[in-house]
Amino acid sequence: MRTFSLFCLLVLFFTFSCDNSKNTGGVDDEVIDSIDDGPDTQTLKLVNAFPNLDFERPVDFQSPNDGSQRVFVIEQRGKIKVFTNDQNIGEATTFLDFENKIETTANEQGLLGLAFHPDFGANGYFYVNYNPSENRTVISRFQVSSSNSDAADVGSELILLEFTQPFSNHNGGQLAFGPDGYLYISSGDGGSGGDPQNNAQNRSNLLGAILRIDVDHTTNGLNYAIPADNPFVGEADVREEIYAYGLRNPWRMSFDPKTGNLWTADVGQNEIEEIDIIQSGGNYGWKLFEGTSCFLGDCNTEGLIAPIFEYDQTANDKSITGGFVYHGSAAPSLTNKYVYADFVSKRIWAMDLDGSNNELLLESGLNISSFGTDADQELYICAFDGSIYKFQL
Repeated sequence: MRTFSLFCLLVLFFTFSCDNSKNTGGVDDEVIDSIDDGPDTQTLKLVNAFPNLDFERPVDFQSPNDGSQRVFVIEQRGKIKVFTNDQNIGEATTFLDFENKIETTANEQGLLGLAFHPDFGANGYFYVNYNPSENRTVISRFQVSSSNSDAADVGSELILLEFTQPFSNHNGGQLAFGPDGYLYISSGDGGSGGDPQNNAQNRSNLLGAILRIDVDHTTNGLNYAIPADNPFVGEADVREEIYAYGLRNPWRMSFDPKTGNLWTADVGQNEIEEIDIIQSGGNYGWKLFEGTSCFLGDCNTEGLIAPIFEYDQTANDKSITGGFVYHGSAAPSLTNKYVYADFVSKRIWAMDLDGSNNELLLESGLNISSFGTDADQELYICAFDGSIYKFQL
């Protein structure tokens, strides 16, 4: 059996500390140049999208489809900041502050995900994924204040779903509404190393999986409903919320608005980082396999879905951060390519949608925790130097 050390493997990105000093390790804070042979005829750069703002451990970037041109940045320790999408903006407003409810004793815990209801402009509903204690994940709905659209009604919390985390790491945490209007939730295997409880292959719990729920209806005493076409509806001793399983620590997932495909990056154990396109009912192999490498058992691949792409861990590449299929206009040559990063090596790549032509874009010098898009589908990068970046030629 492989040996394991949580922090030396950096199974997620939280082993690095962050403050608001905007220290990029010697990299210029305003413009980060690409490698010379990048994909554009002009040099691709990262620029600080909001140079007058600082954030503390930003882990998510979201923009609601409400015509407001606002963006929201999620700070892992329990705050959501809101501001107009303007590079000259001088101050961000605290939209929600519930640090007193968030557990951040361990590096991978906290406020980890945010999603806006597709009809957010009308109903004001948004959803968060957080850890209120070392052994629990909560998915809650909040509503915007009736008197201030830049503030949440803290008292409006409705807990939809909660489940136990046996260890403090591998929480997943992403939320995203699919083109079908259902809420998708990424859940890690519950932590430690090597999935000692075999949670990712155990469909009687909600760990190591992508979950899918209907937040617009309720059933069976729940504050949500199970979509009728969820793949395991009606199966005995199986949680019907599960949409796909066999994942270790799915760190950042996103829908391609053009194809509807759900892209998910799964952080590896100590050999392989992988990228998956999630299919209904799919088993992505962990802990039988780490990527396409046999990890435990008889190495039988029957019934398993292989990654669309994987890369070996090296001395530097150790913790994948999932991104987005690019549909912006700032970097045209990236159109219809999946852009992602590695938190430890600080590198950013782009690849074709069939998993081919993986190309190094940038040696960014940044510990990249997450990606996000705005109303124009431009891509933004959350970094643990406390800034948000975007591409520029």
